[in-house]
Amino acid sequence: MEQGRDPKKNGRAEISEKIRRMALMGLLFAMALVLAAVENQIQIPVSVPGVKLGLSNIVVMYSLFFVEKRGAVLLAVLKALFVFLTRGAVAAFLSLCGGLLSVLAMAVCLWIFKEKISYFMVSVIGAVCHNAGQVLAISLIYTNISLLVYFPLLLISGIAAGAATSVLLRVTMPALKRIGPGKP
Repeated sequence: MEQGRDPKKNGRAEISEKIRRMALMGLLFAMALVLAAVENQIQIPVSVPGVKLGLSNIVVMYSLFFVEKRGAVLLAVLKALFVFLTRGAVAAFLSLCGGLLSVLAMAVCLWIFKEKISYFMVSVIGAVCHNAGQVLAISLIYTNISLLVYFPLLLISGIAAGAATSVLLRVTMPALKRIGPGKP
């Protein structure tokens, strides 16, 4: 046993860190739910069903960039579970497919390009992949619906939503930094 190291203190520090991470993820999940509720009050005047700004994805991106990648995956799964409880199985499946494809695409971009890719590009790629994941999910559920007609509009809305969420992430960064790790 090393001199000067108390295994009890080391164990307490690990437990304390786990509790801190759990509390941070709880706060981030609560923030995502509040942003989703705010977003549901905003009506976007487009003819394509389901087009949204993706405000709760600000929190998912924050987790992906500054907290931990698996925390971002956890947030996407928890958001889908909440959607299941509030809007049903189909909406939850769409949320899960869009959310997981989005987080995966953003994580891959960060892994490939490291510090060379901007939040803006990662956010746009994530939003477009979120829409693509939902289109894929709908095509699995409803095999006779031709969704490719909507895809160009969903692509444009994904680019717009990704741009908006990247700007909002930058604006909210000081507040998010107060509750957890992060760079200004």
